[in-house]
Amino acid sequence: MASSAPIFYAAVVGYLNLLVLILSLVVQAVALIHCLTQKGDGFQAIGTLPKGAWAAILAICIVLTLLLQSAIGIFGLIGIAAALIYLLDVRPGLKDLSDGKGFW
Repeated sequence: MASSAPIFYAAVVGYLNLLVLILSLVVQAVALIHCLTQKGDGFQAIGTLPKGAWAAILAICIVLTLLLQSAIGIFGLIGIAAALIYLLDVRPGLKDLSDGKGFW
């Protein structure tokens, strides 16, 4: 009975890491897709980085997260932070700029 605990622990940690990785990639992909579907003029109008810079940052973060397969590593955390900054700061600014119209 005591020897089954480490095996169970390793399996749970593995599944949790996989879940966090998948959620991280989904958040980053949503941010990248939203960035690519917006007009470039809106980014300059709200006073943030240009569309190309945001797209490059988000794409590089997704690639590094996929290559390293770790959302808890330094590049995974940077990717999550960049995606959340985009989704929580830039996206509402773009939405306000377009009077809240649109699918996103």
